[in-house]
Amino acid sequence: MALHKTKTAEIIALHARGEGDTGSPEVQVALLTARIEHLDHGALQHPPQGLPLQAGSAQLVGQRRRLLRYLKANDEGRYQALIAKLGLRR
Repeated sequence: MALHKTKTAEIIALHARGEGDTGSPEVQVALLTARIEHLDHGALQHPPQGLPLQAGSAQLVGQRRRLLRYLKANDEGRYQALIAKLGLRR
Protein backbone atom coordinates (compact mmCIF):
# COMPACT_ATOMS: atom_id res chain seq x y z
CA MET A 1 0.00 0.00 0.00
CA ALA A 2 1.48 3.32 -1.06
CA LEU A 3 1.78 6.44 1.02
CA HIS A 4 0.12 9.69 0.02
CA LYS A 5 2.27 11.94 -2.19
CA THR A 6 2.42 14.74 0.36
CA LYS A 7 3.50 12.36 3.13
CA THR A 8 6.18 10.89 0.85
CA ALA A 9 7.45 14.34 -0.10
CA GLU A 10 7.54 15.35 3.57
CA ILE A 11 9.60 12.29 4.51
CA ILE A 12 12.00 12.83 1.61
CA ALA A 13 12.49 16.50 2.54
CA LEU A 14 13.16 15.57 6.16
CA HIS A 15 15.74 12.85 5.47
CA ALA A 16 17.35 13.90 2.17
CA ARG A 17 21.07 14.57 2.17
CA GLY A 18 20.74 17.15 -0.61
CA GLU A 19 18.25 18.61 -3.04
CA GLY A 20 16.57 15.97 -5.18
CA ASP A 21 17.95 13.12 -3.08
CA THR A 22 15.52 10.21 -3.12
CA GLY A 23 17.90 7.27 -3.31
CA SER A 24 20.12 7.61 -0.26
CA PRO A 25 19.77 4.85 2.34
CA GLU A 26 18.44 7.36 4.87
CA VAL A 27 15.52 8.34 2.63
CA GLN A 28 14.79 4.75 1.63
CA VAL A 29 14.81 3.53 5.25
CA ALA A 30 12.57 6.42 6.35
CA LEU A 31 10.06 5.66 3.56
CA LEU A 32 10.08 1.95 4.37
CA THR A 33 9.53 2.73 8.06
CA ALA A 34 6.50 4.89 7.21
CA ARG A 35 5.08 2.15 4.94
CA ILE A 36 5.60 -0.49 7.64
CA GLU A 37 3.81 1.66 10.22
CA HIS A 38 0.97 2.27 7.74
CA LEU A 39 0.56 -1.46 7.03
CA ASP A 40 0.73 -2.41 10.71
CA HIS A 41 -1.97 0.14 11.52
CA GLY A 42 -4.22 -1.38 8.82
CA ALA A 43 -3.60 -4.91 10.10
CA LEU A 44 -4.71 -3.87 13.58
CA GLN A 45 -7.89 -2.21 12.29
CA HIS A 46 -8.94 -5.17 10.12
CA PRO A 47 -7.90 -8.41 11.87
CA PRO A 48 -9.36 -10.92 9.35
CA GLN A 49 -7.51 -9.21 6.49
CA GLY A 50 -4.42 -8.69 8.63
CA LEU A 51 -2.46 -11.78 7.56
CA PRO A 52 -1.62 -10.59 4.03
CA LEU A 53 -0.75 -7.19 5.47
CA GLN A 54 1.59 -8.83 7.98
CA ALA A 55 3.31 -10.75 5.19
CA GLY A 56 3.85 -7.55 3.22
CA SER A 57 5.07 -5.82 6.34
CA ALA A 58 7.58 -8.62 7.01
CA GLN A 59 8.95 -8.24 3.49
CA LEU A 60 9.42 -4.50 4.00
CA VAL A 61 11.11 -5.09 7.36
CA GLY A 62 13.61 -7.39 5.64
CA GLN A 63 14.33 -4.80 2.97
CA ARG A 64 14.80 -2.12 5.64
CA ARG A 65 17.12 -4.43 7.59
CA ARG A 66 19.33 -4.94 4.51
CA LEU A 67 19.54 -1.19 3.89
CA LEU A 68 20.44 -0.56 7.53
CA ARG A 69 23.11 -3.27 7.40
CA TYR A 70 24.59 -1.60 4.30
CA LEU A 71 24.56 1.82 5.94
CA LYS A 72 26.17 0.51 9.13
CA ALA A 73 28.95 -1.20 7.18
CA ASN A 74 29.74 1.92 5.14
CA ASP A 75 29.14 4.81 7.55
CA GLU A 76 28.55 4.08 11.24
CA GLY A 77 27.86 7.75 12.09
CA ARG A 78 25.06 8.13 9.55
CA TYR A 79 23.64 4.80 10.71
CA GLN A 80 23.54 5.87 14.38
CA ALA A 81 22.01 9.25 13.47
CA LEU A 82 19.28 7.61 11.39
CA ILE A 83 18.42 5.06 14.09
CA ALA A 84 18.12 7.85 16.65
CA LYS A 85 16.07 10.05 14.32
CA LEU A 86 13.58 7.31 13.44
CA GLY A 87 13.47 5.83 16.93
CA LEU A 88 14.28 2.30 15.75
CA ARG A 89 15.54 -0.35 18.15
CA ARG A 90 19.00 -1.61 17.24
